Amino acid sequence: MIRIIVIDDHDVVRKGVIAYLETEDDFQVIGEACSGNEGVEIVLEKKPDVVLMDLIMENGNGIEATKQIKTVFPDCKVIVLTSYYDDKQIFPVLEAGAFSYLLKTASAEEIVSAIKKAYHGENVIEPKVAHRVMNRFQGKQLTLHDQLTERELEVLICLANGATNQEIADQLFIGIKTVKTHVSNILRKLDVHDRTQAAVYAHRHRLL
Repeated sequence: MIRIIVIDDHDVVRKGVIAYLETEDDFQVIGEACSGNEGVEIVLEKKPDVVLMDLIMENGNGIEATKQIKTVFPDCKVIVLTSYYDDKQIFPVLEAGAFSYLLKTASAEEIVSAIKKAYHGENVIEPKVAHRVMNRFQGKQLTLHDQLTERELEVLICLANGATNQEIADQLFIGIKTVKTHVSNILRKLDVHDRTQAAVYAHRHRLL
């Protein structure tokens, strides 16, 4: 029986993951937490085999929680399950001792598989994360737009061509709220303040 603790500050995500894990005959969810600090306490008390760890949380982030857990309980396998895959998250949490790294776009089956593999000593790294890790070790300088998802890159190109949010939504067959979310993510990842600066970035780096 694989004993698991899930740490995530989003109740819907945490409860959904737990509900699916509990359908597996060889899984036992022995605890849950909504913050890094609370998670550390529960992990050190119950000593699970595997921890699913979110990264961005209040009251103790996943990086610091992972570091504390691995310092006191090195046998625990920490699997990162997050929406983020930028260098500021990837390398610190891997250095802290995370065993595997998954994105929340992973399917339930992929999460189950990663837990089973971790239990048997085999790690799983999301391909986008593995790419960044390999580039780091190969000494390649990553650009800011390497952080963009394929959809975000499509939105950036439309934006740089002068399209409005509604026009982008029509061209890509997505909702306007989704477009606004993508634009917000693009501005953050490119470290620019507005659409004009994002468009200039796209032209300067010949992304069109």
